[in-house]
Amino acid sequence: MREQLRKKIIEVCDQKIDKKGADVGLSFYAFFKNKNDQPEVLMEAATWWIEVHKLDHFEKASKIKNMVLSGV
Repeated sequence: MREQLRKKIIEVCDQKIDKKGADVGLSFYAFFKNKNDQPEVLMEAATWWIEVHKLDHFEKASKIKNMVLSGV
């Protein structure tokens, strides 16, 4: 996964956790604007989320952050 996407995921997870607590859930769409202005990056996130790790649509932000930090 590209470094820019990793940083964005961690940033968004931190924001969500700060606002709503450690049990807050999110989907990979949380890392993007409502416009599809980065289709390659969106597909990279979707592939990592759905195909590689077989995650549910919503997962805990803390789980996703830890996965990204550990390089999974």
